[in-house]
Amino acid sequence: MSRSYRDALQKLTELQSNRTVTDLFGSSPGQPHTRAQDLNALAIPEVIQWLSRAGYSVEDLSRMRHIHVAGTKGKGSVCAYATSLLRQYGTVGTYTSPHLVSPRERIAIDGEPISQDHFATAFFDLWDRFSEAARREGKDAATAEGAASKPFFFRFLTIMAWHVFLDRGVENVVMECGIGGEYDATNVLPGVAVSAAVISQLGVDHVAMLGGTVEEIAWHKAGILKDGVKGFTVRTGPSVMRVLRERAAERKATLVELDPREVAAWDGVEGNLKGGFQKMNQALAVLAVREHLGMGAGSLDLPDEMVRGLREATLRGRCEVVQDGEGTWLLDGAHTRESLGEVAKWLRQNVYDGEEVILVFNQQERDVSGLLAGFVQEVNETTGWAVFGAALFTRNELKGEGDGDVTVQEAAAKTMRGLVPTCATAVFGNVEDAVVHARGLIRNKNKRKVLVTGSMHLVGGVLRVLEPDALL
Repeated sequence: MSRSYRDALQKLTELQSNRTVTDLFGSSPGQPHTRAQDLNALAIPEVIQWLSRAGYSVEDLSRMRHIHVAGTKGKGSVCAYATSLLRQYGTVGTYTSPHLVSPRERIAIDGEPISQDHFATAFFDLWDRFSEAARREGKDAATAEGAASKPFFFRFLTIMAWHVFLDRGVENVVMECGIGGEYDATNVLPGVAVSAAVISQLGVDHVAMLGGTVEEIAWHKAGILKDGVKGFTVRTGPSVMRVLRERAAERKATLVELDPREVAAWDGVEGNLKGGFQKMNQALAVLAVREHLGMGAGSLDLPDEMVRGLREATLRGRCEVVQDGEGTWLLDGAHTRESLGEVAKWLRQNVYDGEEVILVFNQQERDVSGLLAGFVQEVNETTGWAVFGAALFTRNELKGEGDGDVTVQEAAAKTMRGLVPTCATAVFGNVEDAVVHARGLIRNKNKRKVLVTGSMHLVGGVLRVLEPDALL
């Protein structure tokens, strides 16, 4: 079997996708809550079993110390800041999701995605371990060698990240939860392997898996709290804090609550990641890293190394500006009402008074019309004029990758026409056609700026079109 990087990418596509797994939570009408409970209860035991098949035990993970990050919004930024901070003091491994352009982005050492060769070697090493375990369990050769004897996409890459870090002797790790916390694959980490936990801003997301209220979601996110480990969060509403405090008490963890007024009064550090909201993420990262390094976690006083770390932190697809010939592309993968509100503020900082902008928008899995309506209202209130002269609604995939159904996009376009009758709308079945159309508007209509938002998957698709020479 050929074992190139391209071969590894092909094998990845054969694994059960995250979308397929999350869809299971909505597949039992009438008993969705019971269904979710049953599926969630199996999660951690299954991951422990997959770890064993890969040749590792939970205790092996204790050879590394992790800053474990959960939350609805801001967890990617917290991970970026924590990584950049730790880089000032030594080697750090980072595991995040989803990726924008390449799956290599998910597994990084010192802030850089592992190389194609490193990825392929680690991938096939792990693939072989799972195949051998399947043979020992009595599976026939074809089944043992195939994708059916492997964990699904997210679990495979989670275990692969640990495999890479352990092989390289990485001791400091920043690890982002995928969905939730309590039943997330990353939560097989024992307490002795976690130096600090972070729960970033909370909101309603992944309802079928986590519940329909922010309190239910807080319960899941707080599942990463561990006995004897400090967990850091920013104080929020009473009902949510009650859940977090109760969970911390259950877990015998220490919950450190940042006062949002103190964070607002703190200067923070101006750096690559834009937006006033980033101060909250910076503060959480600083306190977690100080705890990780044994520096004492209670202070936001920053040594020079930490100032540099915060300034140098980067995160693709968040408040990112890409110049493309005559046009400027503003990209942010915000996908909740609250985070889209922050995008509205960021957009205002990037347009002159009265300027019209092309909007490229998608949200495949949520209430697209509701999110869009709330976002457009925020933009109009923040700017004071109708910013969007054109709005393009597209699926996230490149040509040939998706099923082409544009029902969601048609609904969004209809909503936009009702919100802004003067806005020209168009619908596309793939992101490449949407980018071509936007470029045409830039040339012919003198609209120089394009805002891409609503989905990290959409931002990733647009980046793949804008930067076709970027190595996967």
